[in-house]
Amino acid sequence: MVSIWMKRLLPRGLYGRAALILIVPIVTIQLVVSIAFIQRHFEGVTRQMTRNLVHEIALLSDRVEAAPDARSAGRIARELGEALSIDVELPAMSAPHQDDRILYDFSGRVVIAVLRAAFPGISGVDLSNLKTVRLALPTRYGPMGLSFDRSRVSASNPHQLLVVMVVTSLLMTAVAFIFLRNQLRPIRRLARAAEAFGKGRVEPYQPSGALEVRAAGAAFLSMRSRIERQIEQRTLLLSGVSHDLRTPLTRLKLGLAMMEGEEGVEDLLRDVAEMERLLDSFLDFVRGDAAEEEAEEVDPVELVRSVIEDARRAGHEVALHSIEGRGMARLRPAAIRRALNNLIGNAVRYGNRAEISVAILDRSVRITVEDDGPGIPRDQRDDAMKPFTRLDRARNQDRGGGVGLGLAITADIARSHGGSLRLGTSERLGGLKAELVVAR
Repeated sequence: MVSIWMKRLLPRGLYGRAALILIVPIVTIQLVVSIAFIQRHFEGVTRQMTRNLVHEIALLSDRVEAAPDARSAGRIARELGEALSIDVELPAMSAPHQDDRILYDFSGRVVIAVLRAAFPGISGVDLSNLKTVRLALPTRYGPMGLSFDRSRVSASNPHQLLVVMVVTSLLMTAVAFIFLRNQLRPIRRLARAAEAFGKGRVEPYQPSGALEVRAAGAAFLSMRSRIERQIEQRTLLLSGVSHDLRTPLTRLKLGLAMMEGEEGVEDLLRDVAEMERLLDSFLDFVRGDAAEEEAEEVDPVELVRSVIEDARRAGHEVALHSIEGRGMARLRPAAIRRALNNLIGNAVRYGNRAEISVAILDRSVRITVEDDGPGIPRDQRDDAMKPFTRLDRARNQDRGGGVGLGLAITADIARSHGGSLRLGTSERLGGLKAELVVAR
């Protein structure tokens, strides 16, 4: 419970945590030096100075007690008090009757303790005025009031030392913050470049900063180059294979067309058509995560409306159910259109109608496609998004199923936009609910 509470209070960002690591030791050192060293040191000095003055007060008290009469006692008290720089009033008319000091006067506590230890009969020590000490001693001629400068019994408060410590600490903290910001800036730039690459965008990045940060930046650039080369090689490979296969397929179609009417020709034509669909699916799968299209600012709602209009012109029953929020998003329109066409195609292939909802949130865009088909069981939804996977139990293959790449292509497009594809059950229509979530 305590660890959870502490985690909520601690900053989550690297800059905040580094600043906390910097500030906590400085504050701790200030407190330790202020309390353990300064306070104890000045308390010791105050105790020693007060003890020195106790001897003078004791001499004054002894001389007054030894006086033959009250008049002589008053004269001795005034003369000796003047010599000792102590104001004496005998008998005292307004002597303090109890100890009094300001709450934050910590050295005053030591002064009162030393005076009471030396003169148990003191009626009170008044330290309410930080510049003057007033007390009253009992004598046989009445209470004798004493008043002297506070600086004689306690060291001056270490204001100058404290000011120097605070100013120096603030200055060093500011310098450390500037240095810390300069050290964290390359890490933030690396994080932004990695995040942009995860969304399918390539931002210019040059490693800088400390050696460890430069090493991480160089590793990121190397990784990004390898991934880009792999995507490019994969695209070229499948594009070349598809192009090379189209030529013999075309010859087969021409040959079979010339054999029209013979037994088995229609089955062969269907096989050729199936092979062409496979090639088209392969190309779509490759284009799904290829970074060949630049991201641009688009209106997600208008993009969805245009996809719905295209689906309606193709004869599908598709409707826009709801719109939440408004604004622009940085997307690759052709890729998002391809992903939505796959979801709508699946919805109308295995159901009768599809409904689409759009929610524009602060950091993401959520496009939901729901249908009234049989849906996909929960334990098979992860497999449904894997390439070349057909779920015979979840989808009726007699209704013209594809080659198992539609959801895989859509999931790749979502990941390339820094988002994800989530499958669930539509509470409104009872079929599959596919949520395409992409970052803005």
